[in-house]
Amino acid sequence: MTTPDDIGSLKLFSRRVVLADRETAATVVVEDGIIVAVETDHQRDDAVDLGDDLLIPGLVELHTDHLEPHYQPRPKVHWDPLSAVFAYDAQIASSGITTVFDSLRIGSDDDRPTTADGLLDLSEAIEMAKGTGLLRSDHHTHLRCEIPSRGVVEEAESYLARFDVRLMSLMDHTPGQRQFRDEEKLRTYYRGKTGLSEADLDQLFANRRARAAEIGEPNKRGLVALAHRAGIALASHDDTFEDHVAESVADRVSIAEFPTTVEAARASHAAGISVLMGAPNVVRGGSHSGNVSAVDLAAAGVLDILSSDYVPISLIHGAFGLRDVPAVGGLAGAIQTVTLKPALATGMTDRGEIAATKRADLVRVAMVGTQPVVREVWRTGRRIA
Repeated sequence: MTTPDDIGSLKLFSRRVVLADRETAATVVVEDGIIVAVETDHQRDDAVDLGDDLLIPGLVELHTDHLEPHYQPRPKVHWDPLSAVFAYDAQIASSGITTVFDSLRIGSDDDRPTTADGLLDLSEAIEMAKGTGLLRSDHHTHLRCEIPSRGVVEEAESYLARFDVRLMSLMDHTPGQRQFRDEEKLRTYYRGKTGLSEADLDQLFANRRARAAEIGEPNKRGLVALAHRAGIALASHDDTFEDHVAESVADRVSIAEFPTTVEAARASHAAGISVLMGAPNVVRGGSHSGNVSAVDLAAAGVLDILSSDYVPISLIHGAFGLRDVPAVGGLAGAIQTVTLKPALATGMTDRGEIAATKRADLVRVAMVGTQPVVREVWRTGRRIA
């Protein structure tokens, strides 16, 4: 792999360059990691000809949990965190993702550990990996905060004092509301995962509801204030009703992650909050937990951003899966959901599209039938996959 000092010129020609608003033949000219020209309908003699492959912007991923299985590949098995980060980074880059927000969880909802189990080890490993200059993708932190968790505000404040965070999401997995408003689905999940008896589940859920009633609102207020003081973008999580969206507007949330109903998605979109849905939802043809379909939201014109969530390669597959939805705006509009729109939602104006002055984050894509295959990836003009 080249180093930043090796960044030089790069000229790529494709008959299918996907710009922000259209697809066209063009030569893309890169100098010092920046796109300096997009010469439409022109093929330079010294440009690399990509043949029939497409050239799209590097993907921007805002919410991926995929670092966790690299660090804990089996229950009670913890991999070396630095090794886990490099392995995860390689998979992210080979999926066409040039900017990634590593989702790290703070707080506990009883079945998931808190900071004592891996958060700090992984965060330190990410910083160490960045320092080597060997990471392929550009890594940022998305801190996922479980609201009804004791000490979560203090833990988040301590974390922000040590690490750079670009996005914070406000999560509440209390039984009977938001993602788990259908409590029976949560019971089914726990039965398969823990083998707890019905009486044990009754007690677990009662404890969680009581804790949420006691500390949920004060914790939320503390986390929102913390994010605003630090200038960090905020995301809501699993909004279900218009009341949830009204709370997001009051809290100056910029992204609505995984709304569970059309009602919540419409209200968020109308309020100028970017609606983010999981790309696996598109690829699989629906939500695995029985919530609203991402394709239905796209058809209604209220889907803004896709996230790979738990399968990195789903990001590009999901985008291509939306290209025939009329309200999306063709392939160019579909690609925006995984490039320009997530970049802008987090204040990154230097990337997300193939245009002069933007970073040369680029992906070469071959088509095998209807399936996109990532062939080559460049970040700031350097080939990383």
